[in-house]
Amino acid sequence: MSDARHVSLELPFETRTWRLQNGLVVTLMPRPALHQTYAMFATRYGSVDRAFRTDGQVHEMPDGIAHFLEHKMFEDPEMDVFARFAAHGASVDAYTTFDHTAYYFSGTGEIAKHVGTLLDFVQSIHLTDENVEKEKGIIAQEIHMVNDHPDRRAYMELLRAMYHEHPVRIDIAGTVESVRAITKEQLLLCYDTFYHPSNMVLVIAGGFDADEIAHVIEENQAKKSFKEPPAIERLYPEEPPTPARSRHWMHFPVQQPRLLVGWKEANGAFGSNLIEQDTAMTILLDALFGPTSAFYQSLLDEGLVDKGFSANYQLSNTFGYTLVGGNAPHPDVLAERIQSHLARVRERGIDEEAFERARKKIMGRVLMSLDQNAFLVRNWVTYFLRGAEAFAFADVIAVLQTMTLERANARFQEHLREDNMVVSAVVPS
Repeated sequence: MSDARHVSLELPFETRTWRLQNGLVVTLMPRPALHQTYAMFATRYGSVDRAFRTDGQVHEMPDGIAHFLEHKMFEDPEMDVFARFAAHGASVDAYTTFDHTAYYFSGTGEIAKHVGTLLDFVQSIHLTDENVEKEKGIIAQEIHMVNDHPDRRAYMELLRAMYHEHPVRIDIAGTVESVRAITKEQLLLCYDTFYHPSNMVLVIAGGFDADEIAHVIEENQAKKSFKEPPAIERLYPEEPPTPARSRHWMHFPVQQPRLLVGWKEANGAFGSNLIEQDTAMTILLDALFGPTSAFYQSLLDEGLVDKGFSANYQLSNTFGYTLVGGNAPHPDVLAERIQSHLARVRERGIDEEAFERARKKIMGRVLMSLDQNAFLVRNWVTYFLRGAEAFAFADVIAVLQTMTLERANARFQEHLREDNMVVSAVVPS
């Protein structure tokens, strides 16, 4: 093996990470040569955190409450949050995932002002019975629109077939019925529990002066008082390692059928184990199904897929899964082809040339992405909130450098098995 596999790479930016007295973790990545700055303020609280225990009391919340709370954070009687950022040349937005909620802005100037605004609007909440009821109608419309989208339906139907009890099988926005059940008191409880600084992280990358921004953050937080952080025990139902159903076909008003094939992880992962497993699967899926793979080219040549065909892996602390698929004129034929392909790989092992090509490709993609502040911030936040509290991008690069064909084959045999596979399709009604 060439020594080039183990060369030490100097990353093109410094990283400062520290924890404030109130528990908030801050990471700054100053990059003076870049004009754009990207900042994210995120909480370790997502849609799967619907049941939890604090102070000995168990709380069970309606599905969709984390997403609902994200919507309400932008409601401020003293300012229009979007207009405040836009007035100084920045844009702001937010998203909720299964395991975290994030608020972020992107801008080129007055970064200190934007950081203060980001901290202030997320660290205050303005709820009334009236604005909570109004939001229910808005989110119900959003749910209806999502349910009418065939790609989203195919994805969620696959997760429902894959999981028996784990709340990852429930859409992040919840259902119309669960949203209607959300109360102001429940929203306040979740906010007080999960939006404490000790459960959050602030990450900023871009063209700013690190000392100035550090001072702004320290001063902003020192002016605020917070209760003692609650001890949170997140409660999840027992989840069998095998799928709930191995096959699910759904009729829907679409012109083109969609097929998704999925594999369920028996467990989630944390910290460095999560980084290693996530990186290994990224290489593995590119070698097996990526656009330069022989298998993908054969499917494309035969008209079984289009260029939207993809393979993705998701891994969190309490769940994980692989999804492969896309538009499929003949979903049964495509499903059989995927199964046959993996059966051959299971018998012979991953092609060494394809593995090396994928490993180098992913390495190149990561190194090129280090120039993208949004990539840096989003990945840092995601890995940190999933337990990699000493995360550095050098960790991902080190895994890519040292990943072996033997490890990739072992990961294949562990995860892409027939007994944890689910086939799901949305076909014309």
